[in-house]
Amino acid sequence: MSEIDLHLQEVLGRAEEEAAQDGSATIEAHHLLLAIATGPDPALTAAGLDHAALKAALRREFEHSLSVAGVSPGDFDLPPATRDPERRLGLGASVKLALDRMARAHRKKDLRPGHLLIAVLQAEAGTVPRALALAGVDRAALIDRVRDGLAGR
Repeated sequence: MSEIDLHLQEVLGRAEEEAAQDGSATIEAHHLLLAIATGPDPALTAAGLDHAALKAALRREFEHSLSVAGVSPGDFDLPPATRDPERRLGLGASVKLALDRMARAHRKKDLRPGHLLIAVLQAEAGTVPRALALAGVDRAALIDRVRDGLAGR
């Protein structure tokens, strides 16, 4: 198995755990981002985005999205998501789009772990860009930082 295959297998496994923990029906791009952040990623670290910071940004994005619809999570006493340990989660649309962006931009033999992060960060719409914007993260600068790391700069 190639380095990228091993990386994808590892990240997708962790992303599935993230999705199961929050009760999601599918694995989405923000789960991939959280999974990537569980390991030491220099670009994410430099942007102040460790796993905890990303979780907080995603929580703010969720609350903000609800508030746009006139709903406040504090108005409800919701139980935590329950996890079905036997259920395998499928890939959601945002993950499929990220994987497609990565595959279209690079030949498989040229792919490295940073390419997956770039593909997730390049989403123009959805949870990831909204959460990063609310966290005050410059996505373009973060993508450049990942590219610099891939180029050895």
